[in-house]
Amino acid sequence: MATHLWHAAKALREYALAFPEAWEDFPWEERVIKVGKKIFVFMGKVDSDGRIIHLSVKLPQSGAEVLLEDFAEPGSYGTGKYGWVALRFEGTDEPPLDRIRKWIDESYRAVAPKKLVKAIEGRLIG
Repeated sequence: MATHLWHAAKALREYALAFPEAWEDFPWEERVIKVGKKIFVFMGKVDSDGRIIHLSVKLPQSGAEVLLEDFAEPGSYGTGKYGWVALRFEGTDEPPLDRIRKWIDESYRAVAPKKLVKAIEGRLIG
């Protein structure tokens, strides 16, 4: 059992939920984190053994660079053309948590209302 991935997923979920007005929803039986009605992190179905992490984030600035990583690919269901990047980690993979937090931050800023983005300018979340 890859408990380190389960702990990584838990930490990323908590980080995403620390953003102003962020909340968790389960459309399509998958965990997502939203601000208002807009999703800013797809967390996928939770693997009960903690062996796989799936994340998708909207990366209008860094997406092209992130897609060069072995663990990244364009978002599924055509979302890649809108800047969504899917990240997948499994087994003994070590997710780069600090970088993923930056990508969650970028995704939040890409979809959140301007007043909420302005409220967090210059501060670290979580």
